[in-house]
Amino acid sequence: MNADLDCNVELPSDSINENYNTRCPLIYALEIIGQKWKLPIMWYLFENDFTRYNELKRKVKGITNMMLTKSLKELAEHNLIVRIQYEAIPPKVEYSLTERGKALLPALNELSKWGEEQLKLDKSKLNF
Repeated sequence: MNADLDCNVELPSDSINENYNTRCPLIYALEIIGQKWKLPIMWYLFENDFTRYNELKRKVKGITNMMLTKSLKELAEHNLIVRIQYEAIPPKVEYSLTERGKALLPALNELSKWGEEQLKLDKSKLNF
């Protein structure tokens, strides 16, 4: 980690969603994508170029309409996904990853590999 960055910040105790100022890139990144549903949404959008709202709702198990809408809005505000609305009847809206969103996927892939290793290690501990 770069020594010039200030990553020794005290996180807010009353709400993890509260905005706070930091120069730490890791904390800033987690502030953007650290919510429970954002990474599964992005992962699914990576696997499927253009996806409609109801398809996302079906594929991201356990997410409510309110959380899906909120997560999509926040991801779009950070330019990680794009919302494409077609002028049609009935209205048609699709979501897709932006180049900025796609740039996150190699890191997510590595995190997935790390998680897989941890699952194996923890499973082997339970088998003793």
